[in-house]
Amino acid sequence: MQISAKHVWIFLACILVAVMATAATALSGILGMPGKSFSALPPPVTSAQADLAERMRRHVTSIASVELNTSPTDKLDEAARYIETTLASAHYTVQQQRYVARDHHVRNIEVSISNTAPGKAPARIFIIGAHYDSAPGAPGANDNGSGTAAVIELARLLKDTPLAEGTEVKFVFFVNEEPPYFNTPGMGSRPHAERLRRQGRNVEAALITDPIGCHSDDTGRQQYRRGVGAAFSDAGNFIAFVGTLESAGLIRRALGAFGSSAQFPSEGLAAPAFVEGVTFSDHASYARAGYPALMVTDTAFLRYPYYHTAHGTPDKLDYDDMARVVTGLSKAIQMMVGSKSM
Repeated sequence: MQISAKHVWIFLACILVAVMATAATALSGILGMPGKSFSALPPPVTSAQADLAERMRRHVTSIASVELNTSPTDKLDEAARYIETTLASAHYTVQQQRYVARDHHVRNIEVSISNTAPGKAPARIFIIGAHYDSAPGAPGANDNGSGTAAVIELARLLKDTPLAEGTEVKFVFFVNEEPPYFNTPGMGSRPHAERLRRQGRNVEAALITDPIGCHSDDTGRQQYRRGVGAAFSDAGNFIAFVGTLESAGLIRRALGAFGSSAQFPSEGLAAPAFVEGVTFSDHASYARAGYPALMVTDTAFLRYPYYHTAHGTPDKLDYDDMARVVTGLSKAIQMMVGSKSM
């Protein structure tokens, strides 16, 4: 069959239209994330939030005052024991997922709450997680002592929360998110997500806090990658719910729950995986396993000047705003796990 120049141009035009439609869809994912965010100045912290802020300060100081990586592993082990002891003191039964990464024996840490009949698998699972290691040469108070402290306190706050029938909530502390393990089989969240997939478990949502400790009202503090920032504030005073386009539904759901109950500014971003930073945490392991997943983040290196440096120490964090965020997250999670739909 002979193909005329006219047919070639029609074919190319169709391809161009398809590409433009795909780009428009991606762009709408980047820019369009409806939901009502708190827009006034946050009120003074309550006495309960002040106590929460102080507990998180203690957690961060205990966990993230020194480098936590696998060379050597002694400080990483100390941090793991601190997390386990703190959770046990909150009357949780602590479970470990042990494995070997580059000849190092490491572990993920997990506790859970459940409303599932004895002997039955949960109908749906929520993952609330954070990594507790740090980048080489960095104490990682923000990345990710702040996220780890948040999950410790979320486990405490949600210990007795009513769950919809068949629901299980897992609070998970991952090892080896940072280099040299990031996005490799040795990354702690990878075996955790893969085990759930092998077991055929229905993970309805994975919410990963990483990091959440840097907030500023100064204009120009917040940076963005090209094509992302036009719709958002240039002050780094919000918390962001971020994931790939495949998790846009979860982002809308979580952002809506947070925005309806939290007295703290929030934004949502669903973007293609190639946008830098969108997959830069443990939520990527769950997305890779086919589960809806997002990270709750202060945007890390796009706002925090001490990212992956020796200066990322506990005194650099805003613990009052961390308490505001965790308070809002606890209420949002309660809304999500308390019923089968929102």
